[in-house]
Amino acid sequence: MESTTTQQKTVAEKLDMLMKLQNIDLELDEIKKIRGALPEEVSDLEDEIAGYQTRHDKYVGDVEQLEQDIENNKSAIKEAEGLIKKYEEQQMNVRNNREYDAITKEVELQNLEIQISEKRTKEAYAKIEQTKEQVDDTKELIDRRQKDLESKQQELETIVSESEEDEKKLMDQRGKVAGEIGEVDRKLLNYYEKLRNSLSNGLAVVKVVRGAAEGCNIIIPPQRIVEIKERKRLIFDEYSGRILADVEEEEIVEEPKPKRGRRKAAK
Repeated sequence: MESTTTQQKTVAEKLDMLMKLQNIDLELDEIKKIRGALPEEVSDLEDEIAGYQTRHDKYVGDVEQLEQDIENNKSAIKEAEGLIKKYEEQQMNVRNNREYDAITKEVELQNLEIQISEKRTKEAYAKIEQTKEQVDDTKELIDRRQKDLESKQQELETIVSESEEDEKKLMDQRGKVAGEIGEVDRKLLNYYEKLRNSLSNGLAVVKVVRGAAEGCNIIIPPQRIVEIKERKRLIFDEYSGRILADVEEEEIVEEPKPKRGRRKAAK
């Protein structure tokens, strides 16, 4: 009998601690609701700006490569011009037509190399102008989105600063309560955390109110309600997996009885 009483108390303590943890988490949820979508918006803007910055850096790198290509083409032209001058000097001292034709062919090849290099240089200049426009457009995008980010960050910081102290206290309380539950039943704590994260309203530990489980409004059979009231063992809602911790008793409000009127005395 003594062992049964101790077990009842242990289960009841677990349920009380779970309810306490649930209430703390709900308060933290309210703080997060006040912040709304701001944290996600800030994160999205940071990712967007990072993407634009990557694009900007690529364009800058492309411009640098094109400028290097122009320098290489200029060097190729200069080298070709030097060879042409050399070949033309050699043509003055040829001994036969075959040597003359061979040198003439080399001159033609170098002239063709000059034409190709000049064409590539012209295309590179045009590409540089186009890419520089993309650099400027992307930089403008970055500056605009950076201003949006700074505005959102300032708004978020204001909201966070207003609730920072309360959030810290709640987080400290949560850590303490979760630690106590973990010492008693680590699997139960893990179950709570996993279940809470999977539920849209975060209600993992609930009471039965007016015959239905909070959070999902599933009707609980009367016999199960009796077992929940006893708190002798952990009981779970078979549909949602929620932990049914207690039953909220309905207040019975008696309607006032109508007052009987006095009979009039007979004359």
